[in-house]
Formats: sequence, structure tokens, C-alpha cells
Amino acid sequence: MKTFKQLIRQFLPSQILGAYHFLLAHLGAVMNGFPSDKLIVIGVTGTNGKSSTTEFINAIFEEAGYKTALSNSIRIKIDTGSWPSLGRSMPGRFFLQNFMGEALKAGCTVAIIEMTSEGARQYRHRGVSLDALVFTNLSPEHIESHGSLEAYANAKFELGKQLVRSKKRPRIMIANADDAQSQRYLMLSVEHAVPFSLSAATPYASDETGGYFTFADQKLSIHVPGEFSLKNALAAATLGRAFGIPLQNITSGLEKVTLIPGRLQSVSEGQEFSVIIDYALTPDALEGLYQTYGSKKKICIFGSAGGGRDIWKRPLLGSIAEKYCEHVILTNDIAYEESPQKIIGDIAKDMTKKPEEILDRRSAIRRGLTLATMLPCSLLAWA
Repeated sequence: MKTFKQLIRQFLPSQILGAYHFLLAHLGAVMNGFPSDKLIVIGVTGTNGKSSTTEFINAIFEEAGYKTALSNSIRIKIDTGSWPSLGRSMPGRFFLQNFMGEALKAGCTVAIIEMTSEGARQYRHRGVSLDALVFTNLSPEHIESHGSLEAYANAKFELGKQLVRSKKRPRIMIANADDAQSQRYLMLSVEHAVPFSLSAATPYASDETGGYFTFADQKLSIHVPGEFSLKNALAAATLGRAFGIPLQNITSGLEKVTLIPGRLQSVSEGQEFSVIIDYALTPDALEGLYQTYGSKKKICIFGSAGGGRDIWKRPLLGSIAEKYCEHVILTNDIAYEESPQKIIGDIAKDMTKKPEEILDRRSAIRRGLTLATMLPCSLLAWA
């Protein structure tokens, strides 16, 4: 059965829906007194790494003495107050404007916002006056929602155009030069367009405890696992330097990030094996998760395929899990109006060895824990 929102989208012309979202975005800005004009506003976009990058940026600015506000898919933070997010990477309606208004009232001077292609498509970025934008990467995602990879890339690039529209000066664009899409962002008409590249930050290394990279001829360390974490930290360091933050504050800020909830999060309750939680949603992210833990034997529980979206990637996710995991348990994520059993069937479609299927997520986790105590396994991971 179609949801009310789907019915509205089906029968209302896209132009009317676009005008509706555009009006809401500007109305929210008016009602809150255009708060983004009075803040340093930093947007972060990309397929992967947005939340982690915002967390690293927040830590750097806090270490430099700024009072910050943060909105990402993990949490909402205003000064010292922090609470779980609303389940969206970039909330709509009046949320962002209200958030920035509350940040101003709390005395914050910097707002760091995770920004998405879907948010841009619904004009949630309009009415937000940006000082800087960070582009992390682009890989296939939201293809069915946007219609094509090109449309997805163009929707995300609207955020770059929003930076150009900003009356703030100077405007700063930070982009991952190792990604093919970066040139579009680095050619934007802004005062400072600065690339970053992990491949140029040598020497660098990472493992399951953290890693380091070279920045401004110095070794910067982080305590979050995975090579992709190095990229996110490097993006944040590059931004911090563009804002004139001393290298000492950048270094110590990065080192203070020891946990990003749901991102290679370790659970230790005295068990003899490692337990890792990660919200990997794309094939690249899932493979990066498994590669971080190298040759360790893995029991993998995952259901990172929500209903009604990106059906194309489901068999690929299953193949990646089969490639890296000793034992695979498929479970339910958020099926929405789609059949959870069908989603699991799509994931298992190209797997040569039939995975274990347990629809109830808690039961799947319990099963994984039981197997980890029985089998010669050194890692239990769920996404």
C-alpha cells in the first residue's frame, strides 16, 4: 500500500512540490531571523563519511575555542547539549532554521551541518547562508530516487551552487581530489577552493585501532579505525587550516575523537572476540568496514538495505559479505512498505552459499553472539 506522501508525489506536479519545499525553506529562515547570516556555517556533503567528517570538524573548532552547534545523522548538538538525531541526515521543514536559531541563542558561533542530495532536491539548503562546504566523495547511491547517477551527482552539486550564492566572504570549498567529481567543486567561483588527497598525505597508515597521516609536514594521529576515517579526518584538518586554526588545535582536536557512534563502534563486555557496529549503507562502505579488520574471521550480521530504495545494490551487498565473512546472517533493517523477506532475498540472490536468514534483528544479533562463542571467530560485525 502506498503511503500518503507517495500519493501526493504521484498526483502533484514536481514543480508544485518544489515550490512548496522552496517556500518552506525561506519561510523558516524569515521566522528565525535569518540565523545563518550571523553564524559561521559549514556544510558537509558526499556519499560516505559525512557524519564522521562533521564530528572531526566539530572537535577541531571546539579545541580552537569556538562554541559549536552540530547537526548530522547521529546527533544534534548545541553547545554542551547533545541528543540523538531525528533519523534524517538533513532534516526538513523548519528544523535547520530552528536549529541555527537555537544555536545563536545559546551563544554558538559555528554551525556544522550534514547536507544531502535528497535535502537539496527538497530545497532544504535554501535559506542557509554557507561559509564553507566540504565534499567527501561520490559513489552510486539513491539511484532509483534520483533517476540516475548523473541526476544524483547534480542534486548533490546544488549544494556547491548554494555556496556560490552565499553573500559571506570568504567562501571556502574543500574537496576530495581523489574523487572524480571533485573538479566540479574545485572550479566553483569562490574565494578559496582547496583540494585534499589521502594519496598525497604520505606516509599514512590505518588499522583497527586508528591511524595517522601526514599534514603540513607533521604526523597527525586519529583513534578511529579504518582508512576511510583517515580521509574524513584529513578533510576536517584541511578545512580547519583554511579557517586559520592553528595546527596544534587541529592535531589535538582530531586526537580527542575516540568514538563516533555507529561508525566502527567497538562493544567490549569482557567477551573473547571483538564486536563492531557500523552503519555501512553502500557497497564501498561495507567493503571498507570488512577490509579494516583484514584476515580476521568474521561473523557478519547485516540488513543495510532499507525498503523502497536502491534495489540495485542489494545483490552486491550480499556478494561483498560472502567474500569477507566466515558466516553471514541477513536480517531486517527498515523495510517500510516493502516485504522484509523480499529484501533479504534480493541481498542473497548472487550469494553462492545460502546465508542464515533471521528477520527479527534482536534474534539475529543473539544468534551471532552465540556463533561467535562456538566458532573459531575473532570478530562479530553488524551493520
